[in-house]
Amino acid sequence: MHAVNCCFFFKRIFRIKAAEPPNEVKEIFDKYASEQGTMTVDDLHKFMVEFQGETDTTKDRAQEVFNSVRHLNIFHRRGLHLQAFFRYLLGDHNLPLPSQVHNDMDSPLAHYFLFTGHNSYLTGNQLSSDSSVEPIIKALNKGVRVIELDLWPNTEKNDVKVCHGGTLTAPVDLIKCLRAIKDHAFDASEYPVVITFEDHLTADLQASVAKMVTNTFGNMLYYPDYEDEFPSPHFLKKKILISTKPPKEYLEVQDGKGNLQRSRTESMKGTPQMEKTYSKSLSDDAKDKDQVDEAEFIEEEDEEKAAPQYRNLIAIHATKLKGGLESWQGLKLSKVKRLSMSEQQLENAVKTHGKEIIKFTQKNILRVYPKGTRIFSSNYNPFVGWAHGAQMVAFNMQGTGKHLWIMQGMFRANGGCGYVKKPNFLLKPNPKHDFFNPSEPLQPQKILKVKIYQGEGWHLDFPPQAFDRYSPPDFFIKVSMAGVPADELKHKTRRVTDEWVPSWNEEFEFPLTVPDLAVLRLQVYDYDTSGQNDFAGQTCLPVSELKTGIRAVPLHDKKGTPYKYTRLLVQFDFEN
Repeated sequence: MHAVNCCFFFKRIFRIKAAEPPNEVKEIFDKYASEQGTMTVDDLHKFMVEFQGETDTTKDRAQEVFNSVRHLNIFHRRGLHLQAFFRYLLGDHNLPLPSQVHNDMDSPLAHYFLFTGHNSYLTGNQLSSDSSVEPIIKALNKGVRVIELDLWPNTEKNDVKVCHGGTLTAPVDLIKCLRAIKDHAFDASEYPVVITFEDHLTADLQASVAKMVTNTFGNMLYYPDYEDEFPSPHFLKKKILISTKPPKEYLEVQDGKGNLQRSRTESMKGTPQMEKTYSKSLSDDAKDKDQVDEAEFIEEEDEEKAAPQYRNLIAIHATKLKGGLESWQGLKLSKVKRLSMSEQQLENAVKTHGKEIIKFTQKNILRVYPKGTRIFSSNYNPFVGWAHGAQMVAFNMQGTGKHLWIMQGMFRANGGCGYVKKPNFLLKPNPKHDFFNPSEPLQPQKILKVKIYQGEGWHLDFPPQAFDRYSPPDFFIKVSMAGVPADELKHKTRRVTDEWVPSWNEEFEFPLTVPDLAVLRLQVYDYDTSGQNDFAGQTCLPVSELKTGIRAVPLHDKKGTPYKYTRLLVQFDFEN
């Protein structure tokens, strides 16, 4: 007899069930339904006002909700059945943030946080990726309002290229970037776009840039006519603003005979030898970035010597901080300006001059940019800048990760228009203190309660084997708060095994000392025994804008693009 070895493979069959209303939703429906089993328009309006806290909603708005679920088989001509009511709660008519611009938009530009990009033309890392118009277009379509372009002479010194100087990044023509900005500047928002030039050009090329900018933007271009305060975003609607200054090494100067010559410092920077030295090591890159401040700081008298056509385009003038950190004490400027600092410079400055920085940002603009060692386009903690009034916290939009998600979350506020009004405590002195000081101990102002009910949509947005090859996913959620240090807190739900439509029914509390600067983070993962949990969606929500009640919370991918179907059902409540 011959022994026969047999192998059997078993495959578990899992049917994806439809999402069912949680018990709390059933109870709420029964409470507000005036007729057994159905909810009228009046009932729904009452629910929206009383339970959801939408005190200004109208019956017409409730009728819109009715109309939005008419296509469902579960809709009844007399009103909403439970399932129709549940689909409304999970639908796009019940999102957690206002969809319209609602901040006061008539204050000076310095009173707002601006959605700001860094090296906006790069497609990837900071040292060897290509330069292109595509990342500029993507940023504008996501609501970014500040685009940075680095301007360099081409090899023949007769045209202008955009690239990260002294690196291996491939260039793109400036004119292509300008045309892309013109075509897409106001696709996502009608509020002004600021173009910051990091300028390494000769005077004749500055004149060429001035002609390019003027011809490309025409009437869209805003020419400065202010000194004491910046205009408002409302006043600047559909306008393009240039923010720069000429580089000190290429300024026009006159010799003793009245002839124009270039500054002596031209030979110190921008030459092939300098670029070779600049790119030879990462430490050199970081040193250059932090010491010369991306060539942004120059003397005002030097600016006056720039090509006049170019100088007249500058709507937001850059300046420099003379004398180091101690210069913050009693800093005075003849007119409003923009100042740039690296993330490290800001972190050092706020330790001793936090109040002076906040005072500076009440009229002037502070731009913060990533340190030079972030070669893979990573980002940094934006709250250091925001908590001290920095309007332009410049981020590498090419990457992914925690800090970029927080940045995207903050600018989902105010209808996603790219401008968020700064809290009053950053604009006016505190009655108890001269200025808000985020480093001082503060008492909680309110408590945010977050109840995670359930989620759905993964089986429609992800392939069947995206998480586990032979079984449904085991989802859990990281629920955390980002903000000033005192408000940072992390929670985590339990793991729901083998479910494409998981239910958690877990509640978490977040005491908040500075709720106006807090961002709620929700990250969903599929548990993996290897320890490498699989990403399954994320979102970040500005706490100051959260609607109370039960809300549908759409999730986004790692780039910040929303999934079509995947979302959570979450209840938000505040307690003073």
